[in-house]
Amino acid sequence: MSDPATTMRAARAVFLDTASLGADLDLAPLAAASDVFRAHPASRAEEVVARLAHANVAICNKAPIDEAAFAALPALELVLVTATGVNNIDLTAAAMRGVLVCNGRDYGTGAVAQHTLMLLLALHTHFLDYRDKVRAGDWQRAEGFCLMDLPILELGGRTLGVVGQGAIGSEVARLARAFGMDVVFAQIPGRPARAGALPWRDFLAVADAISLHCPLTESTRGLIDAAALALMKPGAFLVNCSRAGLVEAGALIEALRAGRLAGAALDGLDVEPPRAGHALLAPDIPNLIVTPHNAWASRQARQRLLDQTIENLVAWRRGEVLRAV
Repeated sequence: MSDPATTMRAARAVFLDTASLGADLDLAPLAAASDVFRAHPASRAEEVVARLAHANVAICNKAPIDEAAFAALPALELVLVTATGVNNIDLTAAAMRGVLVCNGRDYGTGAVAQHTLMLLLALHTHFLDYRDKVRAGDWQRAEGFCLMDLPILELGGRTLGVVGQGAIGSEVARLARAFGMDVVFAQIPGRPARAGALPWRDFLAVADAISLHCPLTESTRGLIDAAALALMKPGAFLVNCSRAGLVEAGALIEALRAGRLAGAALDGLDVEPPRAGHALLAPDIPNLIVTPHNAWASRQARQRLLDQTIENLVAWRRGEVLRAV
């Protein structure tokens, strides 16, 4: 019987942006799963081809591999994306050249669902505003024993509308029900009908809070626009822990400033990091919470993602395919 090790594909791997996984993960098992392993904390677009010149396996999170890069890298056989989204990879070019692309899946379900509930709770309780009032000395100067000048709402008995019935949307629904919320799912416009999902207009009108958990595609880009916001229940909340492009920024700002929405919370923006500023970071937008695209980034979730990347690599070396895009 032949030694299984001799039948494994060679793996000359380069990780283009290890910093995207954080500094607290041990990459030694990933290196051990490769014959040759090189790592870079980050890679600019113009550095990608040179860094992958002798590699047949590329590992990346956000570093782009476009058609020109694939054309310049004939030895490339496998791209391992340390994320679920693969917008940074030209999938058509990869397919044309027979390059397999694999990603990670469902590694952040618990983390993103937890973050979503945290944001829902913060909006319903004005948590951050009350924290700021204490820091500013408002409580210390108060005549009564407590502050309650900002409304505090219970989740129980309210209706949460969830857009997306995948792993994260389903987990958010489970957690919301544990708080006593009623949960409805949306029939996303242009998508195949799903049993039990509410038509889009009915969904927008009935939900006290809406949470987005669907992919960003051409059909969902700008899903929450001025028309959708106008159809939402007055005083509703909006939470987006999915892709920023699902929400039209200008329309959201206008709805918040006009008081049609009671509040919104976003995990991430359409330009990251927002070095030149961003309209949604204006300090005078009322009742808006923005977190820095870290809903997914629990230690456990990042470790699961690394483990999946190693599994994808080892499977490919054995002639198998895991999590192909």
